[in-house]
Amino acid sequence: MSITHTEQRGFSEAGLRRLRDVLARPVDSGRIPGLVALVSRGDETHVETIGTMRHDGGAPVRRDTIFRMASTSKPVSVAAAMVLLDECRLRLDDPVESWLPELANRQVLKRVDGPLDDTVPARRPITVRDVLTSTFGLGMDMTSLGTPIMNKVFEQGLTPNLPEPMPEPDEWMRRLGTLPLMHQPGERWQYQISNDLLGVLVARVSGQSFETFLRERIFDPLGMKDTGFHVPADKLDRLPPLYAPHPETGEFLVWDEAEGGRHSKPPAFQGGGGGLVSTADDYHAYFRMLLNGGMHGSERILSRPAVELMTTNRLTPEQQADRDALARNNVHVSFGQGQHGGWGFGMAVRTYRGDYAPIGQFGWDGGSGTSTYADPDNQLTGILLTQVGASVPDPVRLMHDFWTTLYQAIDA
Repeated sequence: MSITHTEQRGFSEAGLRRLRDVLARPVDSGRIPGLVALVSRGDETHVETIGTMRHDGGAPVRRDTIFRMASTSKPVSVAAAMVLLDECRLRLDDPVESWLPELANRQVLKRVDGPLDDTVPARRPITVRDVLTSTFGLGMDMTSLGTPIMNKVFEQGLTPNLPEPMPEPDEWMRRLGTLPLMHQPGERWQYQISNDLLGVLVARVSGQSFETFLRERIFDPLGMKDTGFHVPADKLDRLPPLYAPHPETGEFLVWDEAEGGRHSKPPAFQGGGGGLVSTADDYHAYFRMLLNGGMHGSERILSRPAVELMTTNRLTPEQQADRDALARNNVHVSFGQGQHGGWGFGMAVRTYRGDYAPIGQFGWDGGSGTSTYADPDNQLTGILLTQVGASVPDPVRLMHDFWTTLYQAIDA
């Protein structure tokens, strides 16, 4: 791609060349088959497409290649709840049991590692705010693997990425309702389950499927034509396989094929925590809307206060302590991503400077090798999409190098 008008672009020509060189390294060495990277600042956008759809060659990746977004679904899917808040169809401190009666009258474990029947009553009902901030009392806790409650969460199929797909939403809710909470509502930040729960809440409040609501209120208005919970047959050739390389040998193992794979047909459960597929341009439209305070061109998608709530830290000091401990104690699991601070609604928010990115940057990463953030201070968006899962450190190291190099390319 030719680079012109660098004085208006906000990126230096040398910086963009260096960015491409850094991105090309793991592709040239065979660790990453292909990638799409989109960076924008102000009105200027730069896209790199490097490598192939499959690890053994074949068609090149293109700008419109469709990727599994995994946990980078979270910052996008939460927008559905913000629409309902804007319209006063949800209120932050309303109990969710009006729509999710399965979560009424909760019991809470006396000890996280204790037996499932050793409980006390919840001190208060679960609220919309608890679900939005990932503090409703249940979640993926990497420090609690092997405990009776975590074993039950996996056994019941309540999280994605297991061999068995998640059940349809009403059955998922029924199973969720049979479990005690790990913590009192509002007490601790925990990962994942709240983001999937949010999708069920949106569907029940709106009377539409989660995907239909997202499409009508977010995807279609933003022109996100390739974003959804599955890939239609006429687009499947644009979806690469997802690899989960062997952690010891690095052998490229196919975790999910395109044809006949998880995203080749509509799923039973539309998972806000990790179910979306999308493209670099679709995600760019979404993050640009957030940087523009909820506006897309002349159309308002979300109110400015809704965007501010989503994209700034919502955790109390006590909740923050748990998020920090989880991140820092599991740095070996995340390969160092997601360490730097707080959490808004559905996304991380930098609350201290731990690397090249400034305080206030918001977004998240995906276990399928995706990284999507926006930075209000620099009016910067970065989107990195690969087809290699984080079973090995290679895609995450590429994320680090992408952000390190991108911030050097800013020509202030």
